Amino acid sequence: MNPNVIETTDIAKAYVMGTEVINALVSVSIEIKRGEYVAFMGPSGSGKSTLMNIVGCLDTPSKGQYILNGQDVSRMSDNQLAEVRNKEIGFVFQSFNLLPRASALDNVALPLIYAGLSKRERTERAMESLRSVGLADRASHRPNELSGGQRQRVAIARALVNNPSVLLADEPTGALDSKTSHEIMDLFEALYAKGNTIIMVTHEEDIAHYAHRIVRLRDGLIETDEVNRNVTTHAMAGH
Repeated sequence: MNPNVIETTDIAKAYVMGTEVINALVSVSIEIKRGEYVAFMGPSGSGKSTLMNIVGCLDTPSKGQYILNGQDVSRMSDNQLAEVRNKEIGFVFQSFNLLPRASALDNVALPLIYAGLSKRERTERAMESLRSVGLADRASHRPNELSGGQRQRVAIARALVNNPSVLLADEPTGALDSKTSHEIMDLFEALYAKGNTIIMVTHEEDIAHYAHRIVRLRDGLIETDEVNRNVTTHAMAGH
């Protein structure tokens, strides 16, 4: 079995803006193994968000190849991409993206509706997912009855509910204070310890240092890609 869950070969992405062509990605080749915890870093305009959108099957490369979990997704149609995305990728966004009128449980169960599960199965799986982020006792609360950190936990539970191959977190602590940010990062560390593959996009050094590998982008190219020797974690201190 291929140990890599993600393999990109010479992928590029160009956007046409009026008469100008913007090369968001010039050439990126990267391999990410199952169970890795990787941060994409870089200044604004470095290509990190474009790379994440391609890795997350929200966009396709202009050229090059992208293999996700053994499937070539670089030439898929929007409908095929949506199907792969629902099955393979769990997203966590800075702005949580929760439905304001739905309970935490219903928010978490949402991806399972597309998966065609029965109501009972959806409820069981969503509850299990809420339990894994420590929020089982908040299942009936709506987002406005939860703190920012709790909302992000609900979003993480929703991202995990389909047992995706990859958890993609885009600036996951961007809307949180520093104490809550570190609590959320501790939760990612625990999920990584359970074997989840995590890719995080961040421009914050201290948040990137929770990842076990840091890929730095600049001008649409990989500038450095190295193992993070000084992982920040409260959980690891006792090891």
